[in-house]
Amino acid sequence: QLQLVQSGGGLVQAGGSLRLSCAASGRTFSTYHMGWFRQAPGKERDIVGAITNSGTTTYYVPSVKVRFTISRNNDKNTVYLQMNSLNPEDTAVYYCAATTGQPMGVQGYDYWGQGTQVTVSS
Repeated sequence: QLQLVQSGGGLVQAGGSLRLSCAASGRTFSTYHMGWFRQAPGKERDIVGAITNSGTTTYYVPSVKVRFTISRNNDKNTVYLQMNSLNPEDTAVYYCAATTGQPMGVQGYDYWGQGTQVTVSS
């Protein structure tokens, strides 16, 4: 069992930055690939990016590549999402999630954080 607790988020102006954190309980955090997802109002939840269990490889969808960075610290059981150059289209509830399957395989995520609101004003 893995429990994920998110922190960070909030309201920021366009062009600003935010960092989300996702802290995991349990000793097996380093065996999980971690993903970040987001769900905008009225839309489906989509993957934003992922990081492998070792942290050596990251993946991003084109719309956030260059602007967003995913990192992890396995000693602290925490994964991060650094978001720069935010725009109003990034407004959504953001979720972290864990999988032992393919990092960008959306259906394989077993454990989810509680979600955190990110609002970008124009």
